[in-house]
Formats: sequence, C-alpha cells, structure tokens
Amino acid sequence: MPFRRVGLVARILVMLGAMVFLPPATAAEWPAGVVTIINPYEPGGAVDVVARELARGLGQELGNDFIVDNRAGAGGTIGAARLAHAKPDGYTLMVHNLGLAISASLYNKLPYDSVRDLAPVAYIGTSSNVLIVNPQVAAKSVGELVALAKAHPGTLNYGSAGVGSSSQIAMALFASTAGIQMAHIPYKGSGPAMIGLVSGQTQVMLQTTPAAIPLINSGQVRALATSGTRRSPALPTVPTIAEAGLKGFEFAPWFGVFAPAQTPPAILDRLHGAVEKVLKDPALVARFAQLDLDVGAMSRDDFARLYDADVARWAEATKTLGIQPR
Repeated sequence: MPFRRVGLVARILVMLGAMVFLPPATAAEWPAGVVTIINPYEPGGAVDVVARELARGLGQELGNDFIVDNRAGAGGTIGAARLAHAKPDGYTLMVHNLGLAISASLYNKLPYDSVRDLAPVAYIGTSSNVLIVNPQVAAKSVGELVALAKAHPGTLNYGSAGVGSSSQIAMALFASTAGIQMAHIPYKGSGPAMIGLVSGQTQVMLQTTPAAIPLINSGQVRALATSGTRRSPALPTVPTIAEAGLKGFEFAPWFGVFAPAQTPPAILDRLHGAVEKVLKDPALVARFAQLDLDVGAMSRDDFARLYDADVARWAEATKTLGIQPR
C-alpha cells in the first residue's frame, strides 16, 4: 500500500477509536478552558509570530484564551514530542511548518511517530526563503553564483541553522539541482548563521525572508532570488530561483496546526473551521504577508495527504542529498 494511504488509514483507525472512547459531549463543550498552542522553535521566529497571531484570532473567534508555549530545541522535535504525548482533548495544539515532516527522517529515535501520533488539523499557508550572499561574493545573479561555484568547486561556504535544519536541506537541494559543490558550515541557530554570512565566514545562505530583509535593505547582504513558486510580495523585484534559470527548483515551506492523533474528530472539525475563519481576516492576512506567508485554505483530509506526502518525499530527498539521520 502506498505510504500516504497507509498514513491516512492509520489516522482513520485512530479517529474511530477516539469516537468510541471519548463521549460526544466533549466536542460540544470544547473549548471550555485555556488552550495551549505549542511553538516548537525559539521566540520571535516566523512560527512563533504565526502561533501568536493565530492564538489571538482563535481566542476572539471561540471565546476562550489561547496561549503560546515555547518548547524549542532539537529542530522542533521537543515541542512535537510534547504534543504527541499530550491528552487528546483539544486543549494542547501546535503550530509547526514543513520542518515537522522533514525531521521524521533526520532523527533515528524520535519519541513519537510522525504519522501515527500527530493529526494535521489546519493548513495556514506557504512561505519562501531568499538566496542571499555576502556582498564580497562576485555574483549578482543565480547564474553567476552557479558559474562561480563550478569554477571553484568546494570553495564557497554556505551557512545553516544547524545540521538537519531546513536551511541546510534547502541549500543542499539548491546545490544538487545546480550540480555544484559547496561546503556546509552549521551554526547553532539562524541568528548566528546570519552573523557568519555578514562577517564573511560563509558566502551564501537560504534564509527566511523576514529575517533577511533588514540586512538586504542595509546592504549587508545581497539578494539573488527567492525559493518559492512566485515572487515574494516583500521582494517584488527579486526573481524566483526557477525564474532566474534553475528550472525545477522549489522550496516553499508550509505552516499548519496540529493536534494529538486521538483528539475527537468533532473537535478537530470545529478547530479547522475556526482557523479558516480567522485566516479570512484582512488584517491578519496583511500581517502574514509581511512574513512572506501566503495564506491559503485546505480541507483536513487534503492537509493530511500533503503532510504524509512530504514525510515520504523528504525521507527520500535527505537520503539522496546524503544528509544522515541523527
């Protein structure tokens, strides 16, 4: 049976079990108290901002307090483990991104099953990263960067937020697609990686757009292209990597809401509907646009299929890229 069908069948069986053991009244009364939304990354990052904006909107929509609990560490897996082991009653949720699907193949002994123990509830949208270089690099386009790397194999360094981070995987995918060799310099977080780029310790990086824009505007780094399928509204004059000549390249991380797998379907349905209502607020859409987050809508089943497909896709991709599990 194909991987994604196995994931969906497993979720259906878990949800049927939840309907047997949890009374319908639980869903009708939810939420009757404070709901915690886990942010599995550091405060101030894109996921943290999305989680807090969503918490505010859900609190207004559902009439109860939604608070954000920062549980950073181990590439987001500490927060994911906390969610997986939480009581499945709708009072513990998590906002995460594509990194959740990628981490399934990057860690040998996760304390949870990425498909069986987590329920994708609501899709929020997708974002893109921006390919930036130190101004001393003699490349003002993707084509020039690729040519430089081919002329001097292995001499260009790229920085990342750490081994197995999405920034490493994005750059490894870029190098593989372009057919070039670059050296990877891992840092302990995206902040130190950006310092390394500005100081010249590294020459190139794929960074989240909001984090890169201040340095782009100040001239401390140069933007070459963005990684998504469309130009970033925040950088409208900067082409996409595919548009700049590297056909077939795309890295557009999604954001979404997750719950423990055995949470009653009726609660998940109500939460999904509330998230979709919140995401129709023009002010929130504008705020997310500043984060280069393109808000979208997707059914629970479609989001589950997307998640399962990405778990499988990135398991194969990390193997192909030679990124070893930790």
